[in-house]
Amino acid sequence: MGLKEKITEDMKAAMRAKDAQRLGAIRLLTAAIKQKEVDERIELDDAQVQAIIDKMIKQRRDSISQFEAGGRQDLADAEKSELTVLSAYMPAALSEEEVQSEVAAAVASTGAAGPQDMGKVMAVLKPKLAGRADMTAVSALVKSALAKR
Repeated sequence: MGLKEKITEDMKAAMRAKDAQRLGAIRLLTAAIKQKEVDERIELDDAQVQAIIDKMIKQRRDSISQFEAGGRQDLADAEKSELTVLSAYMPAALSEEEVQSEVAAAVASTGAAGPQDMGKVMAVLKPKLAGRADMTAVSALVKSALAKR
């Protein structure tokens, strides 16, 4: 079963269970998927769906930090519940050590000599780690690895 089918089945299960919070988060996700399909007139595959989910997760994290800074814990909690639902559709996250080893391998394979080669290294890492690691943290690791060279 593809990721879109799993999301649809989970939406039906949330409807039957009358789980309003989960249902709302899944409906937002299906709306984003359908919007992308209509805009580009394509059928999304699992990788493209994961990219949409990853974008929505980033938005939720940004919203949580903004709401907490503004003293709106109620809104931050709602975003956290949506974040939990969305995170369930992403593949298992890599550990810090696994990410560091991938970064070291990418730096070695590209022959990066310094910070000016960051784009090359990130181009190798992005397809491997997208959805499985926070790319902001990966970027910071690459930057520190290249600064040592």
